[in-house]
Amino acid sequence: MTTTSAKLQRLIDKDEITELVHAYCNAADRQDHEKMRALYHEDATDDHGAFFKGLAIEFIDRLPEIQAPMQILHHNVTTLNIKFPNSAICEHAEGEVYILAFHQIATDDGPMDLLIGGRYFDRYQKRDGKWKFAHRSVVADWANLHPQSQVNLDNDIIRGSLIGQPGADDPSYAFYQLFQRGQR
Repeated sequence: MTTTSAKLQRLIDKDEITELVHAYCNAADRQDHEKMRALYHEDATDDHGAFFKGLAIEFIDRLPEIQAPMQILHHNVTTLNIKFPNSAICEHAEGEVYILAFHQIATDDGPMDLLIGGRYFDRYQKRDGKWKFAHRSVVADWANLHPQSQVNLDNDIIRGSLIGQPGADDPSYAFYQLFQRGQR
């Protein structure tokens, strides 16, 4: 492979990994567990701290329980650092992904807000021409907790707007033809 060809392939690989990372955020926020499964290799591992540590597929199996009290999920990728080995053909890469993740969580005392600034430590592998997660760890760098939610979706300024929500009832599924549940 020529230097130009190698650089072009590296850009293609980086773009595919970037799409993978963004698809994860969409799957998490829409609670689309079928889509989430499609993002990991079958033997991939996941480390979500106290929530879970083990095979990613087992983590995804537990997501309905973990996400049940979450009324709003909103993951935002801010900085994406992807590194490849110094070889012409790459079938693995590593990523440090900075995120801001907002969670509105139902509690017995009413909804609370949690905004987390953190990072994902990722390992990606390309198998059968497809990049997927081989491992993902979650690292919290800071957290902002409000025991009483600051979210106000009844405010006049947004009254009448479409309101996003986890699950199949999110307005995006009625709008888009190309973005469908369960599909990467």
